[in-house]
Amino acid sequence: MPTLETAARNAACDAIVDLIDAGAGAGTLVFETSGDVEVATLTFSDPAFGNAATGTATAGSITSDTNATGGTIAQASAYDSNSAKVIEFTCGTSGADINLSSLSITAGDTVSCSSLTITVPAS
Repeated sequence: MPTLETAARNAACDAIVDLIDAGAGAGTLVFETSGDVEVATLTFSDPAFGNAATGTATAGSITSDTNATGGTIAQASAYDSNSAKVIEFTCGTSGADINLSSLSITAGDTVSCSSLTITVPAS
């Protein structure tokens, strides 16, 4: 497998995260059930991510959902403001793309994300 140089990793990562900024408003991070039903919706800053460094882009502040719909989280998806899905993340309590203290969310709960990075590996 070829190895991507840092400039290529940064360009690829920036291109991916810039898709979340498409549309007139901020993108969202939607926690979903296994049937793609919304459990909680958090709002990215606009723009959502800073420029990539060594193939990794870090999200700016992400606004919590203080009144979640509720359900059991199976995955999370990043959408642009036109509701186009850009990327899907695995969710779990450990070892997942996004780790949560609990996957079971009660209606009305607050769901937050303290940090999020997207990385394009070298190979």
